[in-house]
Amino acid sequence: MSDTRRRVKVYTLNEDRQWDDRGTGHVSSTFVERLKGISLLVRAESDGSLLLESKISPNTAYQKQQDTLIVWSEAENYDLALSFQEKAGCDEIWEKICQVQGKDPALEITQDPIDESEEERFEEMPETSHLVELPPCELARLEEIADLVTSVLSSPIRREKLALALMSEGYMKKLLQLFQVCEDLDNREGLHHLYEIVRGVLFLNKAALFEVMFSDDCIMDVVGCLEFDPSLVQPKKHREFLTKTAKFKEVIPITDSELRQKIHQTYRVQYIQDIILPTPSVFEENFLSTLTSFIFFNKVEIVSMLQEDEKFLTEVFAQLTDEATEDGKRRELVNFFKEFCAFSQTLQPQNRDAFFKTLANLGILPALEIVMGMDDLQVRAAATDIFSYLVEFSPSMVREFVMQEPQQTDDDVLLINVVIKQMICDSDPELGGAVQLMGLLRTLIDPENMLAPTNKTEKTEFLSFFYKYCMQVLTVPLLASTVDEKNCKDLQEGSTKINPVCPDNFQTAQLLALILELLTFCVEHHTYHIKTYIMNKDLLRRVLVLMNSKHTFLALCALRFMRRIIGQKDEYYNRYIVKGNLFEPVINTLLDNGTRYNLLNSAIIELFEFIKVEDIKSLIAHIIDNYYKALESIEYVQTFKGLKGRYEQEKDRQTLRLNSRYRRDARTLDEDEEMWFNEDEDDDGEAIEKSRPEEEFPESYGKYMEAKKRGCQRNQRCQLQASHLAHLCRQSQRLPSHVGSATRHHGSQGELSLSTAILVAKTAMVGLVDYPDDEDEEDEDEEQSPRKRPRLGS
Repeated sequence: MSDTRRRVKVYTLNEDRQWDDRGTGHVSSTFVERLKGISLLVRAESDGSLLLESKISPNTAYQKQQDTLIVWSEAENYDLALSFQEKAGCDEIWEKICQVQGKDPALEITQDPIDESEEERFEEMPETSHLVELPPCELARLEEIADLVTSVLSSPIRREKLALALMSEGYMKKLLQLFQVCEDLDNREGLHHLYEIVRGVLFLNKAALFEVMFSDDCIMDVVGCLEFDPSLVQPKKHREFLTKTAKFKEVIPITDSELRQKIHQTYRVQYIQDIILPTPSVFEENFLSTLTSFIFFNKVEIVSMLQEDEKFLTEVFAQLTDEATEDGKRRELVNFFKEFCAFSQTLQPQNRDAFFKTLANLGILPALEIVMGMDDLQVRAAATDIFSYLVEFSPSMVREFVMQEPQQTDDDVLLINVVIKQMICDSDPELGGAVQLMGLLRTLIDPENMLAPTNKTEKTEFLSFFYKYCMQVLTVPLLASTVDEKNCKDLQEGSTKINPVCPDNFQTAQLLALILELLTFCVEHHTYHIKTYIMNKDLLRRVLVLMNSKHTFLALCALRFMRRIIGQKDEYYNRYIVKGNLFEPVINTLLDNGTRYNLLNSAIIELFEFIKVEDIKSLIAHIIDNYYKALESIEYVQTFKGLKGRYEQEKDRQTLRLNSRYRRDARTLDEDEEMWFNEDEDDDGEAIEKSRPEEEFPESYGKYMEAKKRGCQRNQRCQLQASHLAHLCRQSQRLPSHVGSATRHHGSQGELSLSTAILVAKTAMVGLVDYPDDEDEEDEDEEQSPRKRPRLGS
């Protein structure tokens, strides 16, 4: 496994015709019993897992490109590629593939898929007719050459034969020399034919031809040929743009000549693909797949070569963070890093991880704090793009950096606060930059990507940091715009000018909508921290001021914020809403909307429907008690009648519960009274039974003890009867009848006088009287018990 010749990267082509890196490993060819044939196996070098298992099919077309690439298709839309570290390893595997298919390893493609009729037609022809004979490379034969190139594009097998012919005897270079002659003679007809020839050669989709055409001494002639499109009245000036307008800027001098050449080549080929060549039709989409691969692997090579240059990146960062660096120079450095990060997306995951970790160690995040605070809009935009690459790569790395900042800097220059301020101060009328930054903030505060097992405290620590240092900065525009609802309305009614703080300014309304979207996300994902912040800042009341905005989208954002809070079904939130009467602005908006059937109307109705369906009792009671008279006239939906029905059902359940409890208490008292008298008789018998020590004590002493015990028992019965009467009076609140019956009953026994019973009853009545002091004590008890749910009738 240590043999570098067999070290490869595995790529697959995605739906966007871009190559996705599937990992690095070592390739081998061996017989696989399950697949019944020789197969290509790639095992990951990191853990030995199987990255690829592909049977070498006799009918699959394999292509060898750039000496180190083997490309093939396993299904209609599933293309694979192996990129070898060394040419020798690529040659070994290519020979094995050709051996299985019975092909000549000298070919760069084993076969092309052709339809059955064409295959039969070729089989009927003599062997020599398979060869494509090219006309002599002369000016007079250019039309004939153009017709030949155009005619073979529909046949895969003829494209292959033509490509082999063009690569022999330097034919492409001779054609490009004819271009110079035609341009010197201003031979427009010949130039138009050369355009058709070069365009057709590009559509042959052969890497070997690209190597010739995109070499330093040929590529500008290729661009020149593509300037003379016959459909245009005047030729384009692509060469002038590439040589004079497009300037290659070296922020730090690149000493490696091969790297410089590769950068120039990649830029020019990308320009040919994106600018010069027309957008391919549906039938031509696959004609330029090799060109896309050519650019892709060039970018991989550029990034790898720059990473291997230890001095280069160190020097770039030194100048980027140096206070003495001029703004123009720093702008170029930032743009370089933007392109560098974009190119890095072509790296395989392991190398991309190492790339971004290198940037982090060199200080990319502190550098971004500096450049994101600059006045240059282009620099800020480039810095935002770099920041987005870093957040997408590793949110945890960014969070770890920002949590260390308070120890070293002021709150105002924290990286996240710099990002928030840039979002707030976005000068774009459409707030394009603000939308991008809001998405990055959302990624950073999303608990879903804070669940890494290596750092279980990350969620708690970062959210505590964010709400302590950053949330106040995020909500500044919101709190400023809703500082005084009355003043805001006065400004709107008393002046024709739009106040910049009032939410009726369109750009401000857009910004507030973005902030509300982020806060709504927090309500759903940050239970404790956002709840505390909303309560302390009375935030929901401030947000509901925006229900008065003339911009419906902003009113809907405010309503969505409240809907998400109610959706938590948290009694803390419910009590906060009830205590603050916070349904009032929502109901006013519903009534002001009138009979208009629009999104705002539907959203408000859905809010109340949710409360009804989920049977949130405290909110239902509050709505019916305070707003039902205003809502009962709304009959086009049954929502509010349903709320009233829920309310009445709950009242009936409470009444039944109280009555059943009273009946249960009365029965319990009767049973307790009877049980007490039974126990009293048993106690007397037991006492007498135990007071017979005839054998042990003299008779006189026994009589004395018996008389003493009877006296004690009478005293105990008196005390128990008195306390029992007091208990009966407090529980049943029917004092006269109970006292009368009790006194009559006990009076007949001669054990408790009427005056004693009345005294006990009066004493018991003290608990039946309500005093203000008692109410205060009850209020204190409720305050000390925040989890106690409010009563529906309160």
